[in-house]
Amino acid sequence: MTKEARDIERIYKTEDVVAKLRRLADALETGDSFRIQIAGERFRVPKHAEFSIEHERGDGEEEVEFQLKWSIAESEDDADGEDDTSVV
Repeated sequence: MTKEARDIERIYKTEDVVAKLRRLADALETGDSFRIQIAGERFRVPKHAEFSIEHERGDGEEEVEFQLKWSIAESEDDADGEDDTSVV
């Protein structure tokens, strides 16, 4: 099943961001995949996702992005025995 293209930026309350980042940090530290919900869609980030940090500056603004990237096939291959209870 092919999923629709999606490009969403969502603003969250600080406490919600803290909870998401804490779950992310725990998963990165233990080498586990994790489930997350963003703008109403729930999905799983595989344990082998590539993590990068980007810094941009221009037009009187600065931006820092924390990004996770993976292939759809990798996500499906990594799903063995995954527990759906770790949603943030």
